[in-house]
Amino acid sequence: QVQLVESGGGLVQPGGSLRLSCAASGNIFSINTMAWYRQAPGKERESVAVITSGANTNYVDSVKGRFTISRDNVKAVYLQMNSLKPEDTAVYYCVVRDWLGKDYWGKGTLVTVSS
Repeated sequence: QVQLVESGGGLVQPGGSLRLSCAASGNIFSINTMAWYRQAPGKERESVAVITSGANTNYVDSVKGRFTISRDNVKAVYLQMNSLKPEDTAVYYCVVRDWLGKDYWGKGTLVTVSS
């Protein structure tokens, strides 16, 4: 089992920045891919950014050039969010997938972009 705890969410003005962190514990050496998802009010959950064990990254089009995902081996994953927009408002979830294909989810952290 893997446990995930997110931090770093909060209220920020449009154009501002936030850095989300996710600390992993438990059977962390089973972790392969790490990712951030988000769910905005009234919308479906979507994948925001993914980073593989080889540090290859992929982003949803709406955040390309503004968000950067990074990882500290299997111990943590981060999401640097710049030039934030009101439409980035959502609950952000840390997700990891182990080498057997099982997904683990954090409880989420709320990001609100508003003036």
